[in-house]
Amino acid sequence: MRKREAAQQRRHAGEFEAFVAGAAGRLLHVATLLSGEPPGSNPHAQHLLAAAFACTYVRWDSLRGEDPYDRTRQELAARFARTAWHHRRPRRQPGHGGVLESLTAQERLIVVLRLYEGVPEEQTAAQIGLPVQRVRAICARAVSQVYESARGPQPQGPRGRAAAAP
Repeated sequence: MRKREAAQQRRHAGEFEAFVAGAAGRLLHVATLLSGEPPGSNPHAQHLLAAAFACTYVRWDSLRGEDPYDRTRQELAARFARTAWHHRRPRRQPGHGGVLESLTAQERLIVVLRLYEGVPEEQTAAQIGLPVQRVRAICARAVSQVYESARGPQPQGPRGRAAAAP
């Protein structure tokens, strides 16, 4: 009996290692986008991902057909949402950070889940506890803000409005 249990534990450990090897890069990028840290120096993102992987490992045997990537991403997003209020992004000179640097933690979470990870509005709303319409509005506003910040400051006309392009 013990040999069978040991063999099963080795098999599950091997499955989990293979999952981590395949998913770690993308999930670290998700965590880095959420944390707002630069890719080369992202200790908060690494901590979030390690904790999410640990949670997935503990539940590995009980996933029973559930996608481990989705489960780990959900855990990562939940951990970020719980800790984002006290996480301060490193100060950077304006324009030297990522395109999401001007967004709040909630806006980054919604934009990353919806646009980078392709999670449907309904699932995003359920995961973070907001109505679908609110998620839609926050995402639209955040995308508009990212677009405007990426365009940079617009030249002002004589009445304080952006000058028309020639």
